[in-house]
Amino acid sequence: MKELMTFGGQPLTMSSREIADLVDARHNDVVATIDRLFAKGLLRSSRKTRREETGGRPIDVYDLTERDTHLVVSGYSDEHRARVIDRWQELEAQQTQAFAIPKSLPEALRLAADLSEQNERLALERDTAVRTKAEIGSRREATAMATAAAKAKEVARLKHELGRSQQHATVIAVEKATGRKFAKNAYVALRRATKEYGLAAVEVVDARYGSVKAWPAIAWREAYAVELADIFPSAEAA
Repeated sequence: MKELMTFGGQPLTMSSREIADLVDARHNDVVATIDRLFAKGLLRSSRKTRREETGGRPIDVYDLTERDTHLVVSGYSDEHRARVIDRWQELEAQQTQAFAIPKSLPEALRLAADLSEQNERLALERDTAVRTKAEIGSRREATAMATAAAKAKEVARLKHELGRSQQHATVIAVEKATGRKFAKNAYVALRRATKEYGLAAVEVVDARYGSVKAWPAIAWREAYAVELADIFPSAEAA
């Protein structure tokens, strides 16, 4: 098998990273196969370089000639080997085209336009891959944060229901105990926090209004940083 050469006189190669993508394998597994074949003296003209991935972590990447590539993927499925063969044909066609010397000005302009389009396509594919990876990372981070917040609320709600924070208190009761004066619509923030934790206020008897709502301790803590256990340490607050 005659190896095609690049403009610099080096054989045309395919990277171990691209091979891993083509055969749907982990790059580390492909590298392990290459190392094993090297140890047996079966690979001829491949080379290894240290490169930086998108995330900035350097890894070892092999550049393999066509012969060595086919040897590395020999253990993969027919479909995967076909992908590698098709990719090699594409690389060889591109290399042959690159070696073609234009014989006229229109051919030279066409070649320049083709190379420009190819470079733009490769740059677009690269930028799309980087952007997609960043978007996936952002979505995963947002999902993880939302999940953690939901779990925290569920834990707090369960603690409330299990009796670790059983006190309820009306606005009037807290005003009397703390000396603070709350706005007339103080119940709005309490109601929001109560609903957020999946709880409910309780109705208690009031001499002036017949009955008023007593809000759970967790709502007081969230809405106004009031700890009912501190101001009503021994009994359920009215």
